Amino acid sequence: MSSSAQFLNPSEAARRLGVSAKALRLYEQRGLVTPVRTEAGWRAYGPEEVARMAEIAALRALGLSLAQVARVLDGDAEDLERALAVHQTMLEERGRDLVAMVEKVRKLRADLAEGRAPAAGELARLLHPTAEIRVAFDLPWPWGGEWFELRDIRALNFIIGPLGSGKTRLAQRLAETLPNAAFLGLERLADGGAAARMRLDADPGLKSRVERTSAWLVEDGAVVSEALIALLAGLESEGPAILVVDMVEQGLDQATQEALIAHLRRRGHGARSLFLMTRSSAILDLAVVGPDEAIIFCPANHSPPTLVTPYPGAPGYEAVATCLASPEVRARTEGVIAWRPQVA
Repeated sequence: MSSSAQFLNPSEAARRLGVSAKALRLYEQRGLVTPVRTEAGWRAYGPEEVARMAEIAALRALGLSLAQVARVLDGDAEDLERALAVHQTMLEERGRDLVAMVEKVRKLRADLAEGRAPAAGELARLLHPTAEIRVAFDLPWPWGGEWFELRDIRALNFIIGPLGSGKTRLAQRLAETLPNAAFLGLERLADGGAAARMRLDADPGLKSRVERTSAWLVEDGAVVSEALIALLAGLESEGPAILVVDMVEQGLDQATQEALIAHLRRRGHGARSLFLMTRSSAILDLAVVGPDEAIIFCPANHSPPTLVTPYPGAPGYEAVATCLASPEVRARTEGVIAWRPQVA
């Protein structure tokens, strides 16, 4: 391999492209890119491979599955046309929001020119339109009734904490308090997901959406199971604007978890907000948390839940990291509960 300075190792390539090293391995496994090998057998990516992976990453960002990406790279433009149409709609919606914001600024400047100061809170709403309190309540047991406020609800909101931290009760209270919200609990797995199958049989539209999404996930390496279908039946249901999901990874293997979270991250503008309880590092990969995602951490000592920034050294980051484990480890410890001494 000549001109080694032009070649990047996997971590360097992933950093340059803004994707995870896992994504690079997935591209290779699906035959979308073939890295060169050093004399020692290590993977390396030259300019041509990096350019191709940048194209793949861009297509994935538009919402295409890996199978669709492969077809586009082979010259089939049908999937790309549909994805671009969706992307155009999203940009037009954002453009309308931006025009409305510009008009507010123009009005404020006109008022100032005439000697009228902005009304109380008007500047704050302009600069931070989502900063108002979206939900507030007294924390349930095991907390002591402390006040909890959540000001900014993102597209993906992860709820995490160690065993016994109260994260399930927090999730349930969020579902009860947030307007137009619902809780998707682990009862979805009862009797092998029988209730979900009955819902699908009774609702052809829901069944079609679940089949379409499961096929998309399979293209990305997921394994169809009763647990996945039961989860998708909840995620694809119409109605609540916000869905709170108990242990989203329950019953799903690693490949399915990775395909699922990639799918949820690529949903279109205006998709319902999700609160996902998890302890899986495949679902909550701290290295790839995006700007429209939030982490709510429930401490073991039952201090009030806090928002944690996903950067090493940030308050709470290490505590969150220690709560996460790979699906393999989670499977080994499934059913383990925290031991509490009996009170005399």
